[in-house]
Amino acid sequence: MSGRSFVDTNVLVYCFDAGEPAKRKRALEIMDGKADVGDLVLSTQVLQEFYVTVTRKLKRPLPGPDAAAAVRELAKLSVIQIDLAMVLSAIEDCQSYQLSLWDTLILRSALTASCERLLTEDLQHGFQFESVRVENPFL
Repeated sequence: MSGRSFVDTNVLVYCFDAGEPAKRKRALEIMDGKADVGDLVLSTQVLQEFYVTVTRKLKRPLPGPDAAAAVRELAKLSVIQIDLAMVLSAIEDCQSYQLSLWDTLILRSALTASCERLLTEDLQHGFQFESVRVENPFL
């Protein structure tokens, strides 16, 4: 598959979640380039959410320095900076699509990065947001 895929926080978190072995295996395939999803893109929002989740919400949280090292490694991918224009667009989107601001900001980031797909389990598989298609890689 060619093109670009925006990776949502949950995919990254599963790479470190020993409590979900099947999802962990699939997430690692995506991040290691073994899954045919094209070039991977993240946003500053995703990096922030990732750090908070792996240090506070996992059954076995990562130590802060390990989580920080993981963020630095993930930041080697293409990273979209969240700016005011994106926030304002996402606010309009959340009202139009009846989605959370955080989800519409992820969708807006994927669109800004010219991604064909958003890899997430947080939104309905197959949902189309302008030119971005939501795909749940764990189905």
